[in-house]
Amino acid sequence: MLNNQQIRSFIAIELPEKVKSGLHQLQAELKLAGYTFIKWVAPEGIHLTLKFLGNIPLKKVAGVTKAMEEVSQFFPSFQLEIGGLGAFPSLRQPRVLWLGVGGEVDKLVALQQGIDAALVPLGFAQEARPFTPHLTLARLREGASPRDRQDFGELVMKTPFEVNYEVGVNSLSLMRSQLLPSGAAYNCLAEVKLKSLTER
Repeated sequence: MLNNQQIRSFIAIELPEKVKSGLHQLQAELKLAGYTFIKWVAPEGIHLTLKFLGNIPLKKVAGVTKAMEEVSQFFPSFQLEIGGLGAFPSLRQPRVLWLGVGGEVDKLVALQQGIDAALVPLGFAQEARPFTPHLTLARLREGASPRDRQDFGELVMKTPFEVNYEVGVNSLSLMRSQLLPSGAAYNCLAEVKLKSLTER
């Protein structure tokens, strides 16, 4: 019966503790305004998501991990930079607050596309939308008025965040997400290393 158990999962790059600590400080500064219409993402739960898989049977984990391993053989480690605040659809009327991802983004995009394609034979649909790498910091609640959104956007624009964090990408993680009353809890089901630069 366990093999039929459904688990909510996604493939991501995990962030180092120094980045999570920096995101925590940034959120703490923005929280001082006391807005109640913001739903903050816990810093320990922030990942750079490459592919959201949804609910999958436990028995599919091995196949997904194997696909990740096959793709990772073609990608040496690379560097990303985390920095720059933005919002979807815009900072004038934000719905989602995010941090940008820079550095070797071309390698990140190629890795994401490789994973996307490798999962098609396992029954996962390819992404219809182009991959836009970002880290979600907060979401504005549905009840937030246009004025609320404008005020929050102005606060974000006035908040300095000059730090650029360098993140070395050496591995991929297959993550499990459990939705609990206290929020989402995450644990790593499998970690797959990217190709070592010494491997030929």
